Amino acid sequence: MNKKIYYTMAVIVGSILALLPYKLSTVLASSPPQSETTSKAVVDSGKDGASPSSQPVNATRAAREEKALQDARRQQLAEREAALAAKELELKKLSAKLEAQLKALEDNKKRLDESLKNKSDAQKKKHEEKILKMVKLFKAMKAEQAGKMIDSLKEDLALSLLSKLDTKTVAKLAPFISQPRVIKWVSDNLQER
Repeated sequence: MNKKIYYTMAVIVGSILALLPYKLSTVLASSPPQSETTSKAVVDSGKDGASPSSQPVNATRAAREEKALQDARRQQLAEREAALAAKELELKKLSAKLEAQLKALEDNKKRLDESLKNKSDAQKKKHEEKILKMVKLFKAMKAEQAGKMIDSLKEDLALSLLSKLDTKTVAKLAPFISQPRVIKWVSDNLQER
């Protein structure tokens, strides 16, 4: 029966030691010597993984692992944010570059349009000057000679030239121009009004 008491006491002492934060060796060193059976029971109870002292160690380890995982996630998120910020900056630079190129293209288009308009206006002006010279020439010529020349021109040029001449000159030239052409000129003038 002595052994049973010792064994029970050893289990109680082992449980108490498991609850205490001290190391087993310091407790055993300060406690009175025990029999072999008692110390074996204490050691066996310490090997059991369900003791309360092992749970705080496991909880601390789990907390450290969780913190490490969170730190790793934070690090990944920070790296992703940095990559996104770099891409966003690059996109802003490209956008600014494209806007500058678009503005340059629009400016070039405006200059080209103005240049073409100026050239077209210059050509029209030159053409008008030539027609005015021809009008002066036909006014200065004899009616029969001028009428025959106008009659020999292409129809659209002849009609355009007749449109530039004053009514008095056309009246002098009409007998010498083919009648269908004169009639066409008259009908065109009547339709314009």
